[in-house]
Amino acid sequence: MKARHKRAAFIIAGLIALAIAAMLVLNAFRSNLVFFYTPTQVVKGEAPQNTSFRIGGLVEQGSLRRTKNSLDIHFAVTDTINRVEVIYSGILPDLFKEDKGVVAQGKLDNNGLFHADQVLAKHDENYMPPEAAEALKQAAEINQKTSKSLVMPEAKP
Repeated sequence: MKARHKRAAFIIAGLIALAIAAMLVLNAFRSNLVFFYTPTQVVKGEAPQNTSFRIGGLVEQGSLRRTKNSLDIHFAVTDTINRVEVIYSGILPDLFKEDKGVVAQGKLDNNGLFHADQVLAKHDENYMPPEAAEALKQAAEINQKTSKSLVMPEAKP
């Protein structure tokens, strides 16, 4: 084999090895990628079934229920338009409260119940994950437009 052919074979083998390494890195990246969805997106069916993702919003007032003799906790996450029921088994963060921001990571079952593996609460009054803050802002704008359209004009005498 000539030196030129050896060099070409070495370059081709290097390119193949580089392509395999890039494919493995991208596959690992894709499997660790977790998307964020709002309760409205989940209700509309935009969230994947049986695939891990994050849901964020506010813990709905009055929705927190604890199961006796168990670490199971049920609560609802809302963006003030729609709500999604969440079940979590474990110890909640100290700052977890009703009517406060929350992000939960887990999977949605076929019945629309979100099974959380991890629950994150905001760490002070000024912080909320950007995605959750944006979702709540959009929901407030939609609620404001809806309430304006429901107001009946006063009849003139």
